[in-house]
Amino acid sequence: MKKDFIFNDVNKLKGVGPQLSKYLKKKKIEKVKDIILNLPYSETDRSKLYKLNELEIGKIQTVKVIVKKLNFPRIRNLPNKIICEDETGKINIVYFNSREGYLRKLFPLNEWVIISGKINYFNKNYQITNPDYVTTLDNKEYVVKNIPKYNLTKGINEKKYRSISEQVIDQIPTITDWLNEDFIVKHNLLNWNASINKLHKSKDGKNNSSKSFRRLVFDELCANFFTLSESRKRIKKDKLPKKFLKEKSIFIKKILPFNLTKSQEKVLKEVNRDLFSKKRMFRIIQGDVGSGKTIVSLLAISNVIESGYQCALMGPTEILAKQHFELAKKIFRDTNFEIDFLTGKTESKERKKILENLESGKTNLIIGTHALFQKKINFKKLGLAIIDEQHKFGVKQRSELAKKGGNNCDVLLMSATPIPRTMMMSLYGDMDISKITEKPASRKKINTISKPEKKVNELWPYIKKQIFNQNQIFWVCPLIEESSFLDYSSAKKKFDLINKKFPNQVGLIHGALNKSDKEIVLKRFLNKEISILVSTTVIEVGIDFPNANLIVIENSNKFGLAQLHQLRGRVGRGEKQGTCILLFKDGLSKNAIKRIKILKNSDDGFYIAEEDLKLRGFGDLIGYQQSGVKNFRFADPIIHEDLFKLAEKYVYNNEININQDKYSFLLKLFDRAEIINVEEV
Repeated sequence: MKKDFIFNDVNKLKGVGPQLSKYLKKKKIEKVKDIILNLPYSETDRSKLYKLNELEIGKIQTVKVIVKKLNFPRIRNLPNKIICEDETGKINIVYFNSREGYLRKLFPLNEWVIISGKINYFNKNYQITNPDYVTTLDNKEYVVKNIPKYNLTKGINEKKYRSISEQVIDQIPTITDWLNEDFIVKHNLLNWNASINKLHKSKDGKNNSSKSFRRLVFDELCANFFTLSESRKRIKKDKLPKKFLKEKSIFIKKILPFNLTKSQEKVLKEVNRDLFSKKRMFRIIQGDVGSGKTIVSLLAISNVIESGYQCALMGPTEILAKQHFELAKKIFRDTNFEIDFLTGKTESKERKKILENLESGKTNLIIGTHALFQKKINFKKLGLAIIDEQHKFGVKQRSELAKKGGNNCDVLLMSATPIPRTMMMSLYGDMDISKITEKPASRKKINTISKPEKKVNELWPYIKKQIFNQNQIFWVCPLIEESSFLDYSSAKKKFDLINKKFPNQVGLIHGALNKSDKEIVLKRFLNKEISILVSTTVIEVGIDFPNANLIVIENSNKFGLAQLHQLRGRVGRGEKQGTCILLFKDGLSKNAIKRIKILKNSDDGFYIAEEDLKLRGFGDLIGYQQSGVKNFRFADPIIHEDLFKLAEKYVYNNEININQDKYSFLLKLFDRAEIINVEEV
């Protein structure tokens, strides 16, 4: 059998009709490979044969008994009963709605059978109702074993799915392993075929430290690093180095009303070095909230413009892009740079003029939203593309983005989402990484206070005072669940309460609000038309609300450390002292108490992200998944940290041809092939 079998649609399997195929797709099982990678979460132990005097009520157990009597009542709605026994006692096997002929074949009189099911006790007799398995002694191996249990969706019969899974596992062809035998032995792994077999036919499927599970994790990580490595090769090609007689950034730094931090200076040097190099820059600047990433990017822009190229800076929202535009005009006020602003809402007449200026080269710097990279937009000489809040872009999107500017265009990405080290290397391996670890000296540490929710009434006088002093307040409600209606309902109640206390001074953002309506509310808040903003969603990362100096976070124990830190960073962006109030319910867990203590004692986003990972575990980092960070099915950066490092080393120390049959198979198995357009297997 060819390995193409693994990539067939599930509807080609025996026993999978249109209806079952539909239910499987709801479970995201569309290809045979998805069945292979859908590991059992538990198992039912049917491996021991029990005597009837050893049975335990309520447990699933397996017995070997002789059929003594078949009772088929002629009265409707009465169950069929088969009386069986062994040398230690009797048991009744009860069926509802089963045909007599079928049961006579299943239970031949005076013959031994194997029966497995849940043990009940009725009318002073042991009983199994509608047993899971009944078979003859010569087919004993079919039942007497550990039977895997799979997470299924409504409409899929467990026994039916298991038979399909067994069919698939038994039909998997022998695959040429992409790892040599010496490597497998040295690192205590299994070969691929053996590991898949064990994962489905033993307890290994739910043991993330077993040899077979670790092999699957290593493969997933390798597929990920192969993808990043290939993407990097394709992006970091030769280019013409940027040349200029003097660094414009040196002149601009002199007129800035503040000094750069040592960390900002270091990152600017790294960026400038890339600009001078003969290889295309593909770098990400990671910086905590308020660390000054945008200033560094604008200084790099000034050097690129000085060398005769154009630049483009893209923000994820119109509000954030507009703030970048205003800052750029301020920073470049003593230069002759032509700066334009473009979004999807730009009027057609103005848009036409901007596009003409870009194509002629009159515009040096264009700032805007995703509209900047539409097909109709042509640059005369784009030399640097900068994308803010890049965590919203995956590998494929980053790769496509890098193509937009042509061969001589450098790419710089920025992110304010602190990522733990282990995850960093597995997410951004296609890029060079720069970190801004310091905050400007002018930025005051935010006061962080915890308070029981039952004492919330104590806050109203304090909030009244803040409004009187013309300060603004964020009030954040946690998401109840993935339901825009429930989230709206929760936020609406809070909005109504606060609005009664402070009429016409409160705005509301919730899950059911569309993007344009959300921006209207944010603009009102930014323009100081309202004093309090109630929100269920994470307030836009990166946007400066310089007048906001208080944030109240309800049910703060529902959030992770990293999320709380991000939210906290929305205040204290101006000259005034920022305050964060964490409201919590009674009965906090030890972990929740520890999280609050860490947040109070530190404002280092990278440290906080590491601690969050340790405390909550990878699977519980809600905010990461929403940002596209959690992109692994099996790998866990805490449990499998050694494998992350090993996979990274393996990929970057070996010259790999990803179109080689065995590697393209691996990439296709983990849905990485199409990201980098690997040849079809």
